[in-house]
Parts: sequence; C-alpha cells; structure tokens
Amino acid sequence: MNFSPGGLWIFFSVILCWVVSRVSSSWWYMGTLGSQVMCDNIPGLVNRQRQLCRQHPAMMRTVSEGMKDWITECQHQFEHHRWNCNTLNRDHSLFGRVLLKSSREAAFVYAISSAGVVYTVTRACSQGELDSCSCDPNKKGTSSDKKGKFDWGGCSDHIDYGIRFAQAFVDARERKERDARALMNLHNNRAGRKAVKRFLKLECKCHGVSGSCTVRTCWLAMADFRKTGDYLRSKYNGAVQVVMNQYGTGFTAAFRKFKRPTKNDLVYFENSPDYCIRDREAGSLGTAGRVCNRTSRGADSCEVMCCGRGYDTTRVTRMTKCECKFQWCCAVHCKDCQETIDVHTCKAQKNIGWSDPT
Repeated sequence: MNFSPGGLWIFFSVILCWVVSRVSSSWWYMGTLGSQVMCDNIPGLVNRQRQLCRQHPAMMRTVSEGMKDWITECQHQFEHHRWNCNTLNRDHSLFGRVLLKSSREAAFVYAISSAGVVYTVTRACSQGELDSCSCDPNKKGTSSDKKGKFDWGGCSDHIDYGIRFAQAFVDARERKERDARALMNLHNNRAGRKAVKRFLKLECKCHGVSGSCTVRTCWLAMADFRKTGDYLRSKYNGAVQVVMNQYGTGFTAAFRKFKRPTKNDLVYFENSPDYCIRDREAGSLGTAGRVCNRTSRGADSCEVMCCGRGYDTTRVTRMTKCECKFQWCCAVHCKDCQETIDVHTCKAQKNIGWSDPT
C-alpha cells in the first residue's frame, strides 16, 4: 500500500506487497504470483526492499494480512470528521491524491501504517507464525518493578525485532531519496514505531499457596492497537508544521509560537484542504452524502460536516435488539424490534463534479 512522493507501501492481499512509486504510487494485486515473481516485478522498490521481500515472503504475507487492522484503526479515529481516512477501491494509491500533499493527514497515515507493520510483525513472532523470530530471547532470568522481584517467563513480545524489520523495509526508499518529503516521512514513520513500544505493558501471573504472590512470573505484552491509534490521533491534533533548517538536514518549527518537534511528534509542511468539496488536485472527496448528526456541536455536526451546504433527511426503518433479558446461566435473549429513525446526509455542492478515478 503506498502513497505519494517518497511514499512506501507494498502490500499484497490476497497476496499484496507494499509498493512505492516516486511519481504515482500503486497497489499491485499479486494473488496468482509466487513471492519471488512478485518481488522481482513490483516497480518502485529499491534494491534493499526487493532483497527483504525475497528473503521474507512469509513476513510480507503477515504484513499484508495485518494491513486491514491499521486501515480500520485510521478510519475509526476519523469516522466523524470530514477527512475520514476513506479508501478508493479503484485508485491504485488507495487513498487517492490526498497524500500527495505533505499534510498532517499524510503524517498520520505514514505514522499509523508504520506502527501497523511493527504491531503485526511482533504479534506474528510471538504467535510462532514466522521462522525468523519468536518471543523476546532477552527476557530471561530475574528482574524487578515497584512490586518487587519477578522471574521472566511466558512469551514477551519481541517488539525490537518488529521495529527493526519495519525500519529496514518501510524506510528504505526514504533513506535513498533524502529530500524534504522523505525526511518528513522518516520522522513520522519513526514516531509510529515508537508509539507501539510506548504501550508495552508488564503482565504477571502469581504463584503461591492460596493464590499468594510468593513468586511472580512476568512477560512484556503489547497493548491493544487501539491504544496506539488513540495516541497517534492525539499527536495528529498537536502536529507541528515545520520547514527545513538552513542545512537541509532537519526541521524547525514553521512559526516561532510553535514548539520544536520532538521525536514523538508528527510533522507536516503544508496546510490541509478543508475537504468540503470534491477537488481532484487536492485529493478531497468532499462530504456530499456523508451522514451527520443534527444535534451535535462537534466535528460530526451537520453544520461542520456539511460545510454550511445543508443536509437532506431520510426516514428509514431498521431492526434492532430490544427487551433483552439475562437468563441463568449464561445467555442474553432479546426480541427483534423495528424502529424508525431520521438519517441526515450532507447535500452536494452544486455545479461541482469530477468522477472517481478509474
């Protein structure tokens, strides 16, 4: 899955591999091809990426299968906003032209997709799905925390392996280009990787008479990916607009009132479009037809979502579960009830039109 200049994402699903094209990013559906053929024929890959793709076909399949998780998380984080991380089935870049801009939306997508690779690979290692990795081999012997000493046991997630693989594969193209957009992508890729590690948690099991904690066995486990998504969403809200420094080696805040970005922050160069109407150049799909909340005062309100264009109201009937009762033991039985509700959708912009890319 790939995006824009300096972008990188090669996925295959059913067998889908990340693909990078400097000019026009593409998805390549390789369902009938073996991994060797796939890796050799995907345009836009630098040599290091082709090498990793050929060396780790199982890893590529794992990454492609986990792709839906971070896309779903991206869409969850923005489901009530004008830009909702929507994908375009008929567009090779999946997200359309929106990621051609060095915007905060591009920053978020690069960060959460990089985080998704770390999470997916690390999880596959722990579950024994890959020959090249397993549980963290360094978590042996004894250690201690605020509650005292414990023995390492179980299967600690080998997140450092996931980070190393994601960095080697995802960053390879950007490290070759090293222009301003590549540096932005590298920064946000790293922020995404760090976000996953931030939520590693120590889980323990007690051993002793009558459940006492005479001895504790502990291991490190990744938190649910939702934690990473929530964190990166907060970083999107506080993303720092930057410009290149005078040496062309890093960033400085675009405005003096802005803080200097840290390694955990998301950074971007260009302001985002308002995403109100379809705009081919900006890559905006607009909000026509989007569902809005007439009583909300937030981003999902009809006033905000519809950009002042107004909305249509349709009365629809749906089936819901009702009169649910708990039955011992252990089931909940509900009736199927019919209810009628009003659904509000944003009006289209008059005299504005362009067809979806084919």
